[in-house]
Amino acid sequence: MTLKTSLTQALALAVFLLMLSSCKQSATAEPEPELIQYEEAASLLPVDRLNLPPGFRIEVFADSVEGARSMALGDNGTLFVSTRNKKTVYAIQDLDKDFRADHITVLDSTLEVPNGVAFRKGSLYVAQVGRLLRYDSIETKLDNPPAPVVVYDDYPTEFHHGWKYIAFGPDDKLYVPVGAPCNICDSAAVDERYASITRMDPDGSNREIVARGVRNSVGFTWHPQTGELWFTDNGRDLMGDDIPPCELNRVSEAGQHFGYPFCHGGIIKDPEYGEQHSCDEFVPPVQALGAHVAPLGVRFPTGAMFPEEYRGDALLAEHGSWNRAKKSGYRIARVELDGNNSVGYGPFIEGWLDEETQEAFGRPVDLLFLSDGSLLISDDVAHAIYRVTYAPPGTPGA
Repeated sequence: MTLKTSLTQALALAVFLLMLSSCKQSATAEPEPELIQYEEAASLLPVDRLNLPPGFRIEVFADSVEGARSMALGDNGTLFVSTRNKKTVYAIQDLDKDFRADHITVLDSTLEVPNGVAFRKGSLYVAQVGRLLRYDSIETKLDNPPAPVVVYDDYPTEFHHGWKYIAFGPDDKLYVPVGAPCNICDSAAVDERYASITRMDPDGSNREIVARGVRNSVGFTWHPQTGELWFTDNGRDLMGDDIPPCELNRVSEAGQHFGYPFCHGGIIKDPEYGEQHSCDEFVPPVQALGAHVAPLGVRFPTGAMFPEEYRGDALLAEHGSWNRAKKSGYRIARVELDGNNSVGYGPFIEGWLDEETQEAFGRPVDLLFLSDGSLLISDDVAHAIYRVTYAPPGTPGA
């Protein structure tokens, strides 16, 4: 055997062993966590079409946030944003503190309808339809998110109105709604959790029902002075374009019933279930909203930025109708309050919907006030987060 032949065979054997080793490593290696990071580009959204009261200004805080829904703010300023149909939860950062996002991380893209997000003591809670997950110490692990802890996995699994909005209340309880799994039905007769808002300890224990007769709440908050729970509720379909109204409600006592499926808007008997109970038996809404406007997020202005006349009023995101002949909603509404009583209801921001063409470039979903008093608004059609600021008219740069 020649030296050349020996070298050739040795080289071939080395290549073979290297390939074999590579195959074994590929078969046993752990998959890399899915993590997509990118710099935020300049927005092309037509925010100049949006109409606000004098002194208010709206800008894009973040775009390319596909399907942006619920929002929760971390202790270190990270904005966590959920989706409903995209299986994804995002972490959004403004690292240079210029009030425009410059870093977006996909924390998880394998989730089932992860509509609800809440933050408590370093942990991110994410609500799917039937279970609740917790990502511990998440703000210190954005580049390598931990595997989630399952807090519970025994809530109803029906998709119809099954997506959740969640939040921690001033009592340190986690509030979790359970929508009716239908347009109209007495689902609570089958499982009392249906058509309700529940609450529990952070570990999922000590569950109870706070509000009953709630068809589908996808937004709630607590009054900054009274600490009472206020929530939006989506009215039923197939009673016409103009009835029944959607609702803004206040819970003054745990266990109150708000009418569904027997009574709508405090005064309208349901054609199928209305004869079983009088509307007088139920808590009427603080404000009957427009029919089919689909109210979602609701907040009371906090901080020092908004004018004094807005303090104590409720702002809510009307996501917009899906089957009304002429579309309604597609705006941020303001409910003016005198104590717990409504004294006015109308637009705060509108223009996402072109009334003439009936086309919309966006649909507002959730609201969140930052520490400086500015307001964030999520949009799951424009895939964006907006920021609303206020400066008195005549102020330089306003």
